[in-house]
Amino acid sequence: MLGLGTLTRKVFGTPNDRKVKSTRPIVAKINALEAEFRALTDQQIKDRTQALSERAQLGESLDALLPEAFANCREAARRALGLRAFDVQLMGGIFLHQGNIAEMKTGEGKTLMATLPAYLNALAGKGVHIVTVNDYLAKRDADWMSKVYGALGLTTGVVYPYQPDDEKRAAYRADITYATNNELGFDYLRDNMKSSKEEMAQRGHFFAIVDEVDSILIDEARTPLIISGPSEDRSDLYTAIDKLIPGLTEEHFKLDEKTRSVTYTDEGNEFIEGLVIEAGLLPEGQNLYDPESTTVVHHVTQALRAHKLFHKDQHYIVRDGEVMLIDEFTGRMMRGRRLSDGLHQAIEAKEGVAIQPENMTLASVTFQNYFRLYAKLAGMTGTASTEADEFREIYGLGVVEVPTNKPVARKDEHDQVYRTAREKFEGIVQSIKEAHETGQPMLVGTTSIEKSEYLSDLLKQAGIPHNVLNARQHEQEAQIVADAGKFGAVTIATNMAGRGTDIQLGGNVEMKVLEALAVDPEANPDDLRARIEAEHAEEKAKVIAAGGLFVLATERHESRRIDNQLRGRSGRQGDPGRSSFFLSLEDDLMRIFGSERLDSVLSKLGMKEGEAIVHPWVNKSLEKAQAKVEGRNFDIRKQLLKFDDVMNDQRKAIFGQRLEIMESEDLSEIVQDMRHQVAEDLVDQYLPPKTYADQWDGAGLAEALRESLALDLPVAEWVDEEGVDQDVIRERIEEASDRLMAEKLAAFGPETMRNIEKQVLLQTIDTKWREHLLRLEHLRSVVGFRGYAQRDPLAEYKTEGFQLFESMLNSLRQDVSKRLSQIRPLSEEEQRTMMQQYLDQQRALAGQATPVAGDAPVDAPNPEAVAGFDENDPATWGNPGRNDPCPCGSGQKFKHCHGRLT
Repeated sequence: MLGLGTLTRKVFGTPNDRKVKSTRPIVAKINALEAEFRALTDQQIKDRTQALSERAQLGESLDALLPEAFANCREAARRALGLRAFDVQLMGGIFLHQGNIAEMKTGEGKTLMATLPAYLNALAGKGVHIVTVNDYLAKRDADWMSKVYGALGLTTGVVYPYQPDDEKRAAYRADITYATNNELGFDYLRDNMKSSKEEMAQRGHFFAIVDEVDSILIDEARTPLIISGPSEDRSDLYTAIDKLIPGLTEEHFKLDEKTRSVTYTDEGNEFIEGLVIEAGLLPEGQNLYDPESTTVVHHVTQALRAHKLFHKDQHYIVRDGEVMLIDEFTGRMMRGRRLSDGLHQAIEAKEGVAIQPENMTLASVTFQNYFRLYAKLAGMTGTASTEADEFREIYGLGVVEVPTNKPVARKDEHDQVYRTAREKFEGIVQSIKEAHETGQPMLVGTTSIEKSEYLSDLLKQAGIPHNVLNARQHEQEAQIVADAGKFGAVTIATNMAGRGTDIQLGGNVEMKVLEALAVDPEANPDDLRARIEAEHAEEKAKVIAAGGLFVLATERHESRRIDNQLRGRSGRQGDPGRSSFFLSLEDDLMRIFGSERLDSVLSKLGMKEGEAIVHPWVNKSLEKAQAKVEGRNFDIRKQLLKFDDVMNDQRKAIFGQRLEIMESEDLSEIVQDMRHQVAEDLVDQYLPPKTYADQWDGAGLAEALRESLALDLPVAEWVDEEGVDQDVIRERIEEASDRLMAEKLAAFGPETMRNIEKQVLLQTIDTKWREHLLRLEHLRSVVGFRGYAQRDPLAEYKTEGFQLFESMLNSLRQDVSKRLSQIRPLSEEEQRTMMQQYLDQQRALAGQATPVAGDAPVDAPNPEAVAGFDENDPATWGNPGRNDPCPCGSGQKFKHCHGRLT
């Protein structure tokens, strides 16, 4: 008898079926327009874009324009690339436009599908971002799809690391911009450290399509993006403490692989304290438990983590004397990425390479909060349904499974579980040998570089030719993946997430054509392609006869999605294929999550050496273990996000304030309000409200005004006046402050003064924000301990974080008012001194000796001074820009000479 849920699904279909069904009428409309758009000339296709864009910007909804826009884009792609989007790709495009995640199997054409909603949303004129997992894919996709956008009359840009600023700004101003998630996040942070609107790269966050959305929004979301600057160098301390760690034994620390944490035991604390004192790293009479020892405690803790949790060739590699992290999800090197809080330095000390200085946070943001800036977000991947709850809860994204163009013909076998890793690898080599003898191409997935190289050695001993793709060979990535579908090919790869190059049976035609043209540039491309396509068809038929691509995984990953991504490399577009997972009880996942029960079961079954157990129950128990890990990781990300949300509200307030300041022409009112607020705070401090005059501290207030507002006022006399109150004194201070600033305005000139106010405000905001981030980091690191006192750490963090923010704003007002009150034009003597320092500096840079007594005096470069220029009368200086030559004729920029801030 059918259950109620099953019966309902049979009658009404699943929610996913209903969503797919709802797009069919729209797809039919697009198809009905195909003949009309096929009849258009190339120019008419561009004209249609112009017409659609005008309608969008006059207020017509993008939903109403969708059928025409999709039909136009499909026709442009057919002409530019020879690819006509299938109906399922149109469906996927509709789901993306609606702000969903489209789950499409590997090889179904996600890259082409993204052009449809990207084109439609670009008509609004606000820019569309297409987000990829690495720079290679961003450049490749931008280059490939720019042909489609160009045929439609749109511009395409690509953003990459270390890109010149002008080029980056132009890329963001294009209609469609391709970039990696990292670069987008970092550019957002960099933009909010710029000093003028013109220097900012990004122009807003309208619509983003995230490729490999699970990898970017789930896997990478555990780590925030941080822009940091160097702080003090403590490399000697790292090296000294690193020498002590090898002396520890297993009784000295407790390692928890489930939570990836390691701590000292009581014996370990005593032992390491003895070593630290013996090495002279703690002063006489001081122990590790003293408050003064926190730095040393931090270092010995990070050194322990570096040795016990981070392993070479798994978590990082050493290349050119540098420790480079490896992305656990994609197996790629993360150039330029460093672990924070001194952990990276501890690993550098362990590996004996040069220790880079520690960094202090200048700006940070999580991927969750960056991507929630977009008015509309969409994503595409082959594997998202296992994380549907997280996508909905964190990002408000629905997950829709898009049907495949052709039915999947891949055969997924049950897992094979061995007792030991040695037996497992023997079984893997045997399986590879058997498949290789039939010519069936194989993709062998491993979880680390170390294991990929170990398996490679075993295959060499067995005489099986193969390719290895891991972080060491990432430059040859596209070539190795393109060859993986050839007859008899064996490819070992660490984590295949987001490789971006399809494994095509018989090899990749495009790659073969490019190779042939590189060998013979004079050859006719059309003839070459025709010959290669004929050869390819022959080889593809042989591969299909051999059973298609065989994906063999040597271990299960913590996340089911990573396993599904590997499986999905086989069986693309209805091709035959096969997948199998080989496991052992010594694998990390099996060992950490419940292998004891399985071990006892296997022992009772009396398994022989080299024998594997294959049963659906094993698959189910493994999936439960993986679901547990995924749930724990989701909780970690949720907790990270809750804490970052506190900072995010403050970040938005500060970044919004900066933007307002950069856009404002005149900030005099803002700085006047700040100055008056400082005066009011000082009056309240030294002449408290509701107190008598004999309780007031007039001398203290006078001193504070000299310090904070550069005002020398007879406050003590005012205090003694008959009938005077706090409001009268405050008004007098405000008037005196306004007079002082009016004098500065006359001395510098209005334009210069406005520039000075803007720069002082921005510089002070940035400095204060950096200090605030550091305080929040320190608060975050200790607030967890409040849980022991039955207090909610998150609530405590929110309350204290808000208090710190208020304190920062008060401090900001004081600093801005103080700096603006103290600036003044330079005297002639100071200008001469500066000029001489400048010349000495230039001479030193040119490798010449600094002049000594007796040398002939050096004449300053002296271009013509502006006519009527008077050193002491700023009114005669004109209104030079900060980067214009100084009107005094010194040859320096105005900001370094008479316009200098002091």
